[in-house]
Amino acid sequence: MVGLLDLVQTLTSPHPLDRYLELVRPTLTLRDMRAEITHVRRHPAPGSAEGSVTLTLRPTRQWAGHLAGQYVQIGVVIDGVRHTRCYSPVNTQGRRDRHIELTVKAHPNGLVSQYLNAHAIPGMVVDLAPAAGVFHLPEPRPDKIVLISGGSGITPVLSMLRTLAAESFAGKVVFLHYNRSPEMVPHRAELEAIAMQHTNFRIELLYPERDADDRFSYDQLERFAPWFATAQTYLCGPPGLMSAVRTAYEAEQLGDRLHSEEFTLSLAPADTEAAEGDITFSGSGITAANSGETLLEQAENAGITPEYGCRMGICFTCTAVKRSGCTRNLKTGEIDNDPDQPIQLCINAPVGDVDIAI
Repeated sequence: MVGLLDLVQTLTSPHPLDRYLELVRPTLTLRDMRAEITHVRRHPAPGSAEGSVTLTLRPTRQWAGHLAGQYVQIGVVIDGVRHTRCYSPVNTQGRRDRHIELTVKAHPNGLVSQYLNAHAIPGMVVDLAPAAGVFHLPEPRPDKIVLISGGSGITPVLSMLRTLAAESFAGKVVFLHYNRSPEMVPHRAELEAIAMQHTNFRIELLYPERDADDRFSYDQLERFAPWFATAQTYLCGPPGLMSAVRTAYEAEQLGDRLHSEEFTLSLAPADTEAAEGDITFSGSGITAANSGETLLEQAENAGITPEYGCRMGICFTCTAVKRSGCTRNLKTGEIDNDPDQPIQLCINAPVGDVDIAI
């Protein structure tokens, strides 16, 4: 069968076979994976432009499912340009109808999130990549679990919570979620229903902007989950929350029990004053003066449109080969002088002259 597909692919060159099939029906593909939006539910936030939208997707036959906590990459075409972003499914692991449910918050500067919130409709088809990521519930399940999230970081841990509820998990679960107001919490009614149906689940929704005592603290862990030192903890949220939780766990020497996923990235600032040298984008025949920003930003400023997904160093979509030169990883501070190495454009900045094969 594979040999036949390769033959047909050759006969339809220069375009992949799926480019012809999509003219018949966008979800008719042999190798590329796509998904059709079947349901759209918008969640306006009173007094805020940062609402969210929940999309139900019907993937093509290639979809193999996800583990609770993983992310998927979807692609949409906006003004003729294909953009990809990473989102964590909020549905249970192993959903019987194979559908995927995504809740996408409309971030002020988020091109794709704003587009989906404003324009997503049933029948729209998006590109889809297989589920990925090491942040997920383990097998077998731990007997005690703490879930902590903040803002839109709720999505991967909500999938975990839903999966544990669907499995009738008999262990102890505490879920702490931090947000600005009750209206900003997606799926709040379902969270309340899960808490009522599962007496071994404790769900606490906390609003620090309304009450200073609702900020994360070690005392909260002891109050809500006095057994947290013997539990496995899963964390996703904004940098301030992530830092506070990590500090508490490291102080108790429990770092090996804390598992986290970042949905925002804290990078070292671009050193524009000390920047020197030129960036050669050898695949495009373009050379530009080094501004000190990430290679992805400098490529975009030079008029090049490399593919990217998360812009956080997670999905590896923006990986390109560095032919020569030295780069600094703005996430870790590490320096890389080796030639002909794949690097992530979104989290690396050039140190002097650099040649990138894009």
